[in-house]
Amino acid sequence: MGMKDWKKILQKITDYKWRIPKSYMEGMRVDGIVFATYSLLEQITADESLQQVANVATLPGIVGASIAMPDIHWGYGFPIGGVAAFDPEEGGVISPGGVGYDINCGVRIIKTNLTERDVEKYKEKLADKLFRYVPSGVGSEGHFHFTKSEFRKIVEQGVTYLRRLGFAWDEDQEYIEEGGHMRGGDFSKVSSRAVERGLPQLGTLGSGNHFLEVQVVDEIFDKKVAERFGLFEGQVVVMIHCGSRGYGHQIASDYIKRFDRNLKKYGIKLVDRQLSCAPFNSPDGQDYFAAMVTAANYAWSNRQLITYQVRKAFEEIFGRKAEDLGMHILYDVAHNIAKIEEYEVDGRKRKLVVHRKGATRALPKGHPLVPRRYRDVGQPVLIPGDMGTASYVLVGMPGSLRESFGSSCHGAGRVLSRRKAKRMFNKSTLLKQLARKGIVVRAESVATILEEAPDAYKDVSQVVDVVEMAGISKKVSRNRPIIVVKG
Repeated sequence: MGMKDWKKILQKITDYKWRIPKSYMEGMRVDGIVFATYSLLEQITADESLQQVANVATLPGIVGASIAMPDIHWGYGFPIGGVAAFDPEEGGVISPGGVGYDINCGVRIIKTNLTERDVEKYKEKLADKLFRYVPSGVGSEGHFHFTKSEFRKIVEQGVTYLRRLGFAWDEDQEYIEEGGHMRGGDFSKVSSRAVERGLPQLGTLGSGNHFLEVQVVDEIFDKKVAERFGLFEGQVVVMIHCGSRGYGHQIASDYIKRFDRNLKKYGIKLVDRQLSCAPFNSPDGQDYFAAMVTAANYAWSNRQLITYQVRKAFEEIFGRKAEDLGMHILYDVAHNIAKIEEYEVDGRKRKLVVHRKGATRALPKGHPLVPRRYRDVGQPVLIPGDMGTASYVLVGMPGSLRESFGSSCHGAGRVLSRRKAKRMFNKSTLLKQLARKGIVVRAESVATILEEAPDAYKDVSQVVDVVEMAGISKKVSRNRPIIVVKG
C-alpha cells in the first residue's frame, strides 16, 4: 500500500504520532503506534513496514502497542525501527525477527580532548591507521586470536572478561549498557557453526551500514547535559557502529529454523512466517534468549576490542597516551536486542520481554540503570546518521517510559534499498561530494560506499526532531564526520 491507502487507515493523534487501529486487521491484539511527521510518513509508506507493525500486533502476549520509530523501514518479520513488549505470564513470546540477525548491533562514542584543528593535518594518516587497525568488509577477520575456552568466557562474561585480559580500562564498563556483560548467557545453547564464524571476527566492523567515524561536535543544543556528558563544540569524538558479526547471524538463523519446526506444538499461527517465535517461558524461548545474550556480549566485546585498537591508533598518531588524550567512553547502546524490563501497563507493573529492533534504550534522569555520572540528566542516546551528514547525541526523557517502553529511534532509516542505491549513485561523484565536505573515506568495497550514500537515507535531523517532540529523547549535540571507515 502507498500513502494514499494508508491515509484512509492511519488515525492522527498529534502531528508526530499516528495510530493503526487494531480493527484494521483481523487478529491484531493491540493498536499500532507510529511516531512520524506527515512528510516522513510519505517516505515510510513506500515499503511494507507499516503492514509489519500491524503484523507484530497479532503476536501472543503483546501489550500496550506495536510501536514504530520515525526511522522505520522494512525488515525481516518485524520492521527495523520497531519496539514491542510481551508479557511472559500471558503467553508472551520472544522472536528472533524482533531482535534482528545482527544481535546487539549498536553504537559507541569515544571522547577525546582534541579539537578539529588538532586533527586536521593528521587526517589522512589517521584514516589509514584506523583502516589498518580495524578490519572491515564481508568476512573480515580481526587482529586478535582467542582460544575456544577464552571465546566462551568472552560471550558469557563480555567486557568483564576482556577487562581481566587488559583490553578495557577499569571505568569502561560503567559507560556500556548492561556493563557490557548481560547476565543469562549460556554457551551450550550455541551451535559449533556460530562459534566457527564468530571466533575469527572479534575486533572487526563488518560491512553494510557499519562504520567507524571520527567526528567533530558541530553544535550543542543543551549546554548543561553536554557538559555532564563531557562534550564541547569543536571536540573530536569517535563513533563505532557494529554488532555481533557472523556469530549473531548464525544464532538467529539456527533458532528461526528451530522455532519454525515447533510452532504447531505451541499452537501459534502466524500472519507472516518471518514472525517465527516461541513462548518466552518455553524451553525453546529460554534457549534462544540464553544464546541471544551470548551474542549481545559478543557485540559489546567486539566494540571493546575496536576501542582498544582506536586508542592505540590515536596514541601512535599523536604521540600521547590514550588517557592523556581523554579517550573515555561516552556511552555504548544496543539497538537490536530483547531484554526483561519492568513497565507499568494497564495500571500495574509487569516484567516484560521488550524487543528493540533498530531502536535504542532512552532512560530518563533518575532511572537506576543510568550511570551514576549521568543520573541527574538522563541516559545518553546515540543516533548515527549517514556518512555525508551528521550523527546526534540525545538524552533520554520521561516520555520514553510512557510512550515507547523506554525506547528511542536508532538512526536515519533507509529510503532506498541497497540494490537501488548501487544503481543510482556513482563512486567518484560521491567521493568528490564527501571530499568537498572535508570527509576522508576508507572502504574495502565500492559497493558499500554506494549502498551507504547519504541520499539512500531519511534526513536524520527530521527523525530526531520527532522523538524530541514526542518527549522520548532530547537533542544534546550534532556531530559531523571528518573520517569514515567502512566495509
